[in-house]
Amino acid sequence: MSELRFTSEHEWLRLDSDGLVTVGITPYAQEALGDVVFVQLPELGAHATGSEVAVLESVKAASTIAMPVDGEVIEVNAALENAPETVNEDALGAGWFFRMKLADNSVLATLLDQAAYDRLLKANDDA
Repeated sequence: MSELRFTSEHEWLRLDSDGLVTVGITPYAQEALGDVVFVQLPELGAHATGSEVAVLESVKAASTIAMPVDGEVIEVNAALENAPETVNEDALGAGWFFRMKLADNSVLATLLDQAAYDRLLKANDDA
């Protein structure tokens, strides 16, 4: 598995060997949401940095996933439509949301690495 990168909104991104980036939410995010009961996936071809592209509903709340970087949605994890609980069971694996082709892969270096993300979580816990 390639190195994960993270956003401060608790999304993870992984550059895969085929050059596409897989996007999901972190274990911290899925735990905060509680049991996920519905996932609305983005449309193929969605392309707008920062715009909301997916919706999650859980027993606790609804949440959105924004397009974390500039790129185009190439594939969605259709299995989540019938099994949204996969997000809770395997947030870093089978619970991924979509794959995208980035406009510029170098943007991944500007996101949080594991150590920086761990510091963010610690700061959240301390707050």
